[in-house]
Amino acid sequence: MRKAIVMMQVSLDGFIEGPGHDLSWHRVDDELHSHFNHELRKMGMFLDGRVTYELMADYWPTADQDPASTPTEAEFAAIWRDMPKIVYSSTLPAAGWNTEVVRDVVAEDIALLKAQPGGDMAVGGANLAATFRRLGLIDEYWVYVHPVLVGRGTPLFAEADASTPLRLLETRTFGNGVALLRYAVEADTAHAKDR
Repeated sequence: MRKAIVMMQVSLDGFIEGPGHDLSWHRVDDELHSHFNHELRKMGMFLDGRVTYELMADYWPTADQDPASTPTEAEFAAIWRDMPKIVYSSTLPAAGWNTEVVRDVVAEDIALLKAQPGGDMAVGGANLAATFRRLGLIDEYWVYVHPVLVGRGTPLFAEADASTPLRLLETRTFGNGVALLRYAVEADTAHAKDR
């Protein structure tokens, strides 16, 4: 069964973007971008909220045609363009580049997607991640912590009514100071309390 994985970049103080959707503090160098390409190439589908999808669709469909793009960026452009995608939006009328627009996250539909063969599903966007968390649909969190304090902006995690026990699967540091924290959601909460 494939997994729903939240992959997000975050500042040390917990923001995915600064004021005005500022991402200039992201430290995505060639090493980190190559890692993203390696991991995302193995995915079977991207599941995005509207804001994330529009941000990606604004640049990546033709990034490999830009002479200023690095080989790593050009590689990701092809990965993104060719990957099957679902964008969850109540307002987006249509989307291109191998993308289906779905109005609502329905737990039973996600269970059917998880049961299909293929690679895991990358969940993108803080609002979508909050919805998946509320519905108990997330299997893993891959949080890339950037060595910066943004101060304010959009937090990675929305307030929730319940805690979610996690089990550490992996840590990795990159040369630019970014640290990957990879966690699995604990299915057995009684067992998680004993750790």
